[in-house]
Amino acid sequence: MLDNYTTTLAPRVTRLRRSPTAAISERIRALRSEGRQVDNLGEGELDFETPQHIRNAAHDAIEAGDTKYTAVGGTPALKAAIIRKLEVENGLTYKHSEVIAGCGAKSLILNAMLATLREGDEVIVPAPYWVSYPDMVSLADGKPVIVNCEENAGWKLRPEALEAAIGPRTRWVILNSPNNPTGAVYGPEEYAALAGVLLRHPQVMVLADDIYELLRFERSYVALPQIEPRLKSRTLLVNGVSKSYSMTGWRVGYAAGPQTMIGAMEVLQSQSTSNPTSISQAAAARALEAGTGFVGDWISTLRSRRDIVISVLNATPGFRCSEPEGAFYVFVNVAGLLGCRTPAGKLIENDLDVATYLLNEAGVGVVHGAAFGMSPYVRIAYAVDTDVLRAACDRIRKACEKLVRPS
Repeated sequence: MLDNYTTTLAPRVTRLRRSPTAAISERIRALRSEGRQVDNLGEGELDFETPQHIRNAAHDAIEAGDTKYTAVGGTPALKAAIIRKLEVENGLTYKHSEVIAGCGAKSLILNAMLATLREGDEVIVPAPYWVSYPDMVSLADGKPVIVNCEENAGWKLRPEALEAAIGPRTRWVILNSPNNPTGAVYGPEEYAALAGVLLRHPQVMVLADDIYELLRFERSYVALPQIEPRLKSRTLLVNGVSKSYSMTGWRVGYAAGPQTMIGAMEVLQSQSTSNPTSISQAAAARALEAGTGFVGDWISTLRSRRDIVISVLNATPGFRCSEPEGAFYVFVNVAGLLGCRTPAGKLIENDLDVATYLLNEAGVGVVHGAAFGMSPYVRIAYAVDTDVLRAACDRIRKACEKLVRPS
């Protein structure tokens, strides 16, 4: 009888895609296990080691026996560190009941959607977007409303586009700065213009995903409530230690926002992941308390790597990329490769074909732009060893030179 049992999946699961970035990484691991040389320029994490003082804090926590359950929403020490960080670095004041630590920023964003969306509520998602936003909205029974942000507009949501997208069922707008996948950074004037629209629509909340906050090249970071304090009561700031502190595997994110929302997110967390690991929380508290003096050297290295990618790819026929302002991605226009044929005669019709060709021919993993809601582009992550990056870019160039252009 059990052999004939058919599992029936819930509709909410069938609405989801598998994470494209995770799928690329798994494909690369499989190829490497077969003995292939493949460089992964598709994964969103720094290659730098977690700073020593943060690792020491984790070790100290273990030795002190800090290995038990904690409060669901985070230890008092971590919450205090989050509050101090937001006050000192961002000029924003929050109470303990207005902050939460979770198992990565990703779970906090999902819990915010689950806590607030009714079936059919709309969430404005500017494209290009991080791959998980639309799926998390759908999982929470909401409707993602995709608003395209063009390259010639700096990849940023314009106030007139925001105004046009807002309807009676709009519940959220998601803003990600610095942006994944484009590296775009919103400045004070741009936030002020968006704030002017949002003040006219009090039913719309703002989810500000600031996970790449420290990874900027020239423009200063600002939080939306700094520019327009009247929006603080309906803004959820989401951040964490994964990207800026090279702690992706530690799985600690945090959020700050209205007490009612934070409380609901904590209830959801209590019935799902519960608290982040006690050891990771101790490390995250140390990260937030100890300052960011190490980041300058990281930015210098990332800038040189960014310049390598831009230099090589802009000299490669069929590629065109603008200079990102932050994060560690280049979002590359590959329209010039569409219509070409591979040496084996396969027609390149879209950006997925481009990514597949680069993986197979050049041994380089990148993510196709359609995964981020914008074609024809590919995302290249340059947070890898500089020599590896240079060699990978050279193989991309050589692979593209093998393509047969349409006559």
